[in-house]
Amino acid sequence: MPLITNSITKDVERLRQNLKDLPQPQVEPAFVMVSGLPGTGKSFFCHKLAERLPFLILSSDALRKILFPSPLYNENENKRLFPACHTLIEELLTQGIPIIFDATNLLERHREYLYHAAEKAGAKLVLVCVEAPSGVVRQRLLVREKGFASQDDSQAGWEVYRRMKSHKEKVSRNYFVVDTSKDITAAIDKVVRTIKK
Repeated sequence: MPLITNSITKDVERLRQNLKDLPQPQVEPAFVMVSGLPGTGKSFFCHKLAERLPFLILSSDALRKILFPSPLYNENENKRLFPACHTLIEELLTQGIPIIFDATNLLERHREYLYHAAEKAGAKLVLVCVEAPSGVVRQRLLVREKGFASQDDSQAGWEVYRRMKSHKEKVSRNYFVVDTSKDITAAIDKVVRTIKK
């Protein structure tokens, strides 16, 4: 659990002020934690899922730009961003807000905090690992680097993908695998069924 300091409190407040159109609170809100390397299609998956069920999408890329208007994507930023994201998620889940967390979420120790936050809030935790073949990812990231991906909050390119790939850790709990190089309709259907159970 992150130690709640003054700076985290201020960061959480800034993030909270930028939230729009919160879904109705639920008794057992769903919390979909999405993980995957840059360019694998996490945001695409999140938006497709949110078309099916009411969710607040918290994207680490969008939240980063609130705290850091010209992000550097370095460790100092991460040390501020993720404790603020985690604190905000915990707060919103406690209020019954269903959330999709769109972030790389590559390290198990970071996911562990969110597993506990979901349990504490009585939320239904659903884990989704998004992937795509490296050739597909490379093409997507080249498009991103050339500035053609207009609705893309991320600035991570191929080098970032390659660097992060070696840090990806196995998820310790049951999770869905979604390959966004294929039609994801069946995968979305499965996730929706699990949430509605």
